Amino acid sequence: MTKRRIRALREKFVLITGRTTKQAIGMHKGKESEAYIRAVTRVDMSDHDMDRLGINEGEDILLYTLEDSIEAPVFKGNLPEGMLFMPMGPVANRLVGVDTSGKGMPSYKGFLVEVERP
Repeated sequence: MTKRRIRALREKFVLITGRTTKQAIGMHKGKESEAYIRAVTRVDMSDHDMDRLGINEGEDILLYTLEDSIEAPVFKGNLPEGMLFMPMGPVANRLVGVDTSGKGMPSYKGFLVEVERP
């Protein structure tokens, strides 16, 4: 398969990031703890989008931005179609990048990602 063909199979989503309770619990155990790493290495997607793409809960997906790509398991979330959620942290930060648009902090909300199954 050529890169052009693979790229055509990617789906576009809007990604938002934020803090979660499980992330906070994991953080208290240490940022290198299994609980923290598991809490920040996940993606939430709507039931509809998971069904449409034939993705099962817990299955890994690939996410791409202009900055980087990551692989993470996906879980059902209470989200609108076309939107993904990830906890803020080292995994999501790889997708966000460093551009701050002069604000001193990158935007962690509402940026475009492409998704495909590995």
